[in-house]
Amino acid sequence: MIVGIPKERKNNEYRVGIVPSGVEELTRDGHTVLIETGAGLGSGISDDEFVSAGARIASSAREVWEAADLVMKVKEPLPEEYDLLQEGQILFTFLHLAPLPELGRVLLERRIRAVAYETIQLGDGSLPLLAPMSQVAGKMAVQLGAAFLQRERGGMGILLGGVPGTKHGRIVIIGGGAVGINAAKVAYGLGAEVVIIDINHARLSYIDDVFDGKVVTLMSNRRNVREAAASCDMLVGAVLVPGAKAPRLVDREILRGMKPGSVFVDVAIDQGGVSETSRPTSHSDPVYEEEGVIHYCVPNIPGSVPMTSTYALTNVTLPYCRKLASGVEEALRADPSLAKGVNTWDGHVTCRPVAEAFGMEWTPLERLLG
Repeated sequence: MIVGIPKERKNNEYRVGIVPSGVEELTRDGHTVLIETGAGLGSGISDDEFVSAGARIASSAREVWEAADLVMKVKEPLPEEYDLLQEGQILFTFLHLAPLPELGRVLLERRIRAVAYETIQLGDGSLPLLAPMSQVAGKMAVQLGAAFLQRERGGMGILLGGVPGTKHGRIVIIGGGAVGINAAKVAYGLGAEVVIIDINHARLSYIDDVFDGKVVTLMSNRRNVREAAASCDMLVGAVLVPGAKAPRLVDREILRGMKPGSVFVDVAIDQGGVSETSRPTSHSDPVYEEEGVIHYCVPNIPGSVPMTSTYALTNVTLPYCRKLASGVEEALRADPSLAKGVNTWDGHVTCRPVAEAFGMEWTPLERLLG
């Protein structure tokens, strides 16, 4: 099989879909790896390094897309890439389709076999391909939010860790999954007061144990969200429902009750965001203000630290790519967790939460595979 790796087109996205060690593994399996020239430069990987590992270099994105049986990316195709999609092609990437009906329509029209990193799910409910990027995004959310709390950047001018004789900053994190836990680690390490809100009592008990009771845990309900938001300096949206749009837990009424100059970092923006005021921004223009609150809503936060995130991502995506490249239908029949990653297949929506978000019919993948 020909595995294609195009250069990422998203604003300030410096990750690449594979690293040289991954190229070696795929070529040892007998596959051809075709990489767009310059695709790895943002992650510190030259064309020569890819060639030394066994890859072929393509002169353009079109050359990659037209030749590849399987395209392995980091982020979803952008509108300028839609015409490059080849009918029946396997697309293996982060998709976050629920808030992107136009992309969904294109994938269905082109009969793309789209496998989304974020919906591959193990039997215990964990998301192995999303986990490392959630860890990166959670840790970065706090450091990014802290920067925008500085007065010259529009914030209220508070140091999260404080100094002796002053109040420490207070961070409220909505969601106790991988993003929330990692955000809490950084926030607690900086010396901030930390509150985590989640709907799962067992998860809150786990968090209480992990932090030895030094992080406040609250059950998720409107009253707790409203009161916690009103008391915080930074609010982090870290809620995830696999494949589905993020629930809207923060409305304008809640935002109006927050402190002027406080910061809201919505890591859930990939799935539409947790606030009615959330809209995607970019690394080059990351923030805007609503109701006196600074909103940071960049959907590809890990893209700004590619020397970490590219390698962390390839560590978990490569084993699944090898399975798909060696026979996609056989791989999906043999691995139920991988099968859950399929969002569209030959013109059908095969991920139920995506179908519900689109208002379309859901077709179980096993019916299509026979």
